[in-house]
Amino acid sequence: MARGSVFFMSEAASDTGGAVNRRSIDRRIAALAFPALGALIVEPMLLTLDAIFIGHLGAAPLAGLAIASAILQTAVGLMIFLAYSTTPMVSRRRGAGNIRGAVQAGIDGLWLALGIGIAVGCALWLLSAPLVSAFGADAAASEQALAYLTVSCLGVPAMLLVFAATGLLRGLQDTRTPLYVATIGFSANALLNWWFIYGLGWGIAGSAWGTVIAQWGMVVVYIAVVARHARRAGAGWLPHRDGLSQAGRSGGWLFVRTLGLRAAFLATVFAATSHGTEATAAYQVVFTISSTAAFALDALAIAAQALIGDALGSRNAALARQVVRRTILWGLVAGAAIGAVLALGSPVIGRAFTSDAGVLELLPPALIVLGASLPLGGFVFVLDGVLMGAGDARYLAWTSLVNLAVYLPVLWLATALVPSGTAALVAITASFMIAFMLARATTLGLRAKSGRWIVLGA
Repeated sequence: MARGSVFFMSEAASDTGGAVNRRSIDRRIAALAFPALGALIVEPMLLTLDAIFIGHLGAAPLAGLAIASAILQTAVGLMIFLAYSTTPMVSRRRGAGNIRGAVQAGIDGLWLALGIGIAVGCALWLLSAPLVSAFGADAAASEQALAYLTVSCLGVPAMLLVFAATGLLRGLQDTRTPLYVATIGFSANALLNWWFIYGLGWGIAGSAWGTVIAQWGMVVVYIAVVARHARRAGAGWLPHRDGLSQAGRSGGWLFVRTLGLRAAFLATVFAATSHGTEATAAYQVVFTISSTAAFALDALAIAAQALIGDALGSRNAALARQVVRRTILWGLVAGAAIGAVLALGSPVIGRAFTSDAGVLELLPPALIVLGASLPLGGFVFVLDGVLMGAGDARYLAWTSLVNLAVYLPVLWLATALVPSGTAALVAITASFMIAFMLARATTLGLRAKSGRWIVLGA
């Protein structure tokens, strides 16, 4: 058994009956979640930074960013399994004491990420024009979207390599290194974006170039870190067929799961574009803020993934159940706290993103709805992380499609009944953040309660 697991189990045991000490688990959750929060928050901060810089160029560039971001994040987001499937494989082997196997699983994930990244980047570049046209936006917004998207394709392999490297380190219960790398990457991105957009006058394309350069810089740092782990563990750099196969099987189910989520998001963007440029731009602001909040809550899910995988790998079902209870509690608390801040700041938050009066008028009620939904979001994100950490990918895949089937009629009804104005943006936001999240909470909660996700051993 790994030293970390022995320490965690012994620290988490109290009294002669071996009852799990909640305070010890909370300390482990915090030790993983707070650095993970810093690393996770960087991605939405990059989106926020792009939205702020580009938003002050006008409504058309901001609407273009909304369309390009939807396409790019869908393509890249579908590959998030490179992190989510790597973390439980690494953490289970770590929990069972097989550090070399844990690191090797992560290296196999890196090779898989590189191959998929090249393929996705090329396909996205070739299909950029028809994908942008499919949104039916006006010519100005479409032109801006295409400028951003074609440049961003160069960074797709880097994004996926970062996913895989982060998954490896999370599985080893190292969430500090991703925090350091992400902080450096964000700082470089901020400077490059400002210089390219305003200094060189490249407009929306300058933002994309700054992000691409920063992403490849992060890859260089991650490769150096993984090389150090490989030397210490005695792992090789060549991919293993079995490792690639296992990652592919687990990742395939998580791909389906993510496909359902991204389909729901894309349908929501289409609903926003049907209301015009101002509504699309306003929804981009709401989505950017919700992404920031979601990634903050996802820090607890990351902690749950690593701790659940480690506990199941070391055959400690009682510890796994206690981790679930504690992370759910903290998910609800964190969601309520973040939601309160958003609701209170709703009259002024939008001004950081745009000076367009029409867009600003639409935002406050939608931000209040977003804030009210975040405790539910905290519950959903934590249980999603629990089942990922347990390797319950097949259930996540099928229920993702069920959730989508429930959500689409609700979104259609909200769009049809409320066709314009502030009420339309509120209806769209409520459909996604409340109706869709309720469907996810139901399917995840039933599975967590059943205990069928508890499978012990490496």
